[in-house]
Amino acid sequence: MTHLKRETERKYEAPSAEDASWLPDLTGVDGIVSVVGNGLDELDAVYYDTVDLRLVGGSASLRRRTGGADAGWHLKLPASGDSRDEVRAPLSDTVPDTLRDLALSRTRGVELRPVVRIWSTRSTRHLVDSEGAVLADLSLDRVRAESLGATTTRASWTEMEVELAEDADPLLLDVLDKTLRKNGIDRAGHSSKLTRALEETGRGAPRLPDGRAEVVVPGSAGEEVLRYVDDQVHTFVDLDPAVRRGLPDSVHRMRVASRRLRSTLRSYRAVLDREVTDPIRAELKWLGGELGAERDQEVFMERLGSRVGAAPRELILGPVDARLQVWNVACASKARQRTLDALLSPRYLALLNSLATLTEQPSLRRKAARKPEKVMAKAILKEYARLAGRAAHALELPPGTERDAALHQTRKAAKKTRYATEPARASLGKPARRLGKRIKAVQKVLGEHQDSVVARDVLQNLARAAHAAGEAGFTWGLLYGQEQSVAQECERELPAAWADASKPRLRKALVH
Repeated sequence: MTHLKRETERKYEAPSAEDASWLPDLTGVDGIVSVVGNGLDELDAVYYDTVDLRLVGGSASLRRRTGGADAGWHLKLPASGDSRDEVRAPLSDTVPDTLRDLALSRTRGVELRPVVRIWSTRSTRHLVDSEGAVLADLSLDRVRAESLGATTTRASWTEMEVELAEDADPLLLDVLDKTLRKNGIDRAGHSSKLTRALEETGRGAPRLPDGRAEVVVPGSAGEEVLRYVDDQVHTFVDLDPAVRRGLPDSVHRMRVASRRLRSTLRSYRAVLDREVTDPIRAELKWLGGELGAERDQEVFMERLGSRVGAAPRELILGPVDARLQVWNVACASKARQRTLDALLSPRYLALLNSLATLTEQPSLRRKAARKPEKVMAKAILKEYARLAGRAAHALELPPGTERDAALHQTRKAAKKTRYATEPARASLGKPARRLGKRIKAVQKVLGEHQDSVVARDVLQNLARAAHAAGEAGFTWGLLYGQEQSVAQECERELPAAWADASKPRLRKALVH
């Protein structure tokens, strides 16, 4: 069993851990009325990583710690700002499988082994408010580190941490930071004990293979495309643990990162070698399909649940809520298992390795060395031309299933065009952002339309099941009619949205 704790902290240089006379009086600072000592702890932590430090390279760490109130295994994952998510598991002799799985997107299945051991003698002080609540902990640490490789190297230092209590105002860190700096106490030069230990014991830090620097021309189209690909791969890797833990919106965000990667690898085939990227695109498409079941279930349960909740009670005939919940439980469970099975599969592991190779040792084509403006504008306009053709075809069709399918294809083309503008924003600036914004408006209308199409299929199936059970079908028909109205409204809005996005000046601005 694991436990999650979000920690928000900052580290500072400390002249001494034994003699704290240099520490300023913090009473009176932003609601702090007293500083209460909390004794001394002896902490012993062995940090695990791959031989090439993939966890550290992915801004994560894994340790087995004894001593103190939170002894156990701790996997730290990046959150935002000064915060990190710490997933804890009970003490055991080997790395817990749950933490190993949560680290998989970074380790890519490579063996985890001890890399450094850190002992900390910690003196903690509670920063307490007028009601006796702890606002933050201030810890002074005397640290010793020892490398655990073929040779043993040691280092030692002192440092200070200020960690917020769980419900404390994050602005307190800024106020304390200002006070400490005024008293000559500077922020630490390392984000964690681990990174400092690795550096000071000579263990080193992960680096990109030298081959990347040799093939990427500074200021080129290749550099801009790879920067965007890097961002999406990092987002993808960072979201993997959240998806495994079932955190809200994580599946959706991972699918979006996957789609952005797929689209970029397609749109910029003049930059990246398609013999390398086409197989990756195929695997990203596979993964998107596996994740799609869970995401679609989330979307449609929220959509239909809100419609049932908003309907007048006198129009709810039969056990509508109960049937909806039973349907959700059955489908959501299967969809969730499908997601987890995909993330634990050898196929997914191979995809992670392919993405790592793509970013670390990219295969670039000749045009990658050119200036980005023309290369990227051409890629965007090529995607736009496909979108324009599909939009024209869809708008010519009469309402019905054929038009629904054509509008769905138009939506896909709109996403590809919008995503093509994103890597180009640095070089093309406002024209790329402006076109992307207009295309997004078209995509939004088409997305709502497609959701209504799928929702009607779901409602038909629910109505058939209700009918077979002898239940009233009135409410399901009412909901179906509402979805039809939504689709019709979207079809009325689409011509204006498309006219706004297809203005020639938007495209001309890309090449001037």
